[in-house]
Amino acid sequence: MDFDPATLAYNEAGLIPVIAQAEGSGEVLMMAWMNEQAVSRTIESRKVTYWSRSRQSFWVKGETSGNVQELVELRMDCDKDCLLAIVRQTGPACHTNRRSCFYTSISEGYEKILMSPM
Repeated sequence: MDFDPATLAYNEAGLIPVIAQAEGSGEVLMMAWMNEQAVSRTIESRKVTYWSRSRQSFWVKGETSGNVQELVELRMDCDKDCLLAIVRQTGPACHTNRRSCFYTSISEGYEKILMSPM
C-alpha cells in the first residue's frame, strides 16, 4: 500500500509531533516537529528531516553537527496525529551534547540530571 503524507492529522500550524527512538535499545532520544514536506523528505532520503519552528525552515538532523539520524522505520499512531521515527543515531541527539534530550528526571518535586554531556 502506498503511503500519502497528506493523510496524517497535522495540527492547526500544519505540524505533527515526532518522537525519535534509538534502534535496538528503544531509548527515546528527542521530540521535534514535521510538516507534510518534512515527512516526504524523510521517507525519500532516509535522513530524518524536521521542521524548525524557530527558524521556519527544514532541519536535517546532523546536517551541521554531524549527529545524523538515519531513518530505520517511520510509524504513525492509531489517530495518525503523532509519528515515531526509529533511527540509527550517530553521536548525541540533544543539542546539549547528551545522548538524549530526556536527561532530567522530576521526582518528589526535584529535578535530577541523569546523564552528562558526551
